[in-house]
Amino acid sequence: MAENMVQVTDENFETAVLMADKPVLVDFWAEWCPPCKMLEPIVAKIAAEYQDRVTVGKCNTESNPQIPSTYRITAIPTLILFKNGEEVERIVGYRDKAALESAIDSNL
Repeated sequence: MAENMVQVTDENFETAVLMADKPVLVDFWAEWCPPCKMLEPIVAKIAAEYQDRVTVGKCNTESNPQIPSTYRITAIPTLILFKNGEEVERIVGYRDKAALESAIDSNL
């Protein structure tokens, strides 16, 4: 995981995401998921380029089952953008960098 990303877990979700002072993009992924691995470098670039405006977090769905269940994550990768503790955008499946940037920019 890139240094400018946060690891989101069942234990820290409320403080790291819902109570964050800026929007948080959470990448829900699993180690065995090929599209998740394809998305990983794109999410790392987003984290670096948006670090002053958006926090980027990664949540491993295998080791943190509570959050995916709560937010009805039925396919991975799923990226959810939270703003002021509320879900404002959901992207399911692999998307290119431009699509992710567009989704983020439209919610800033």
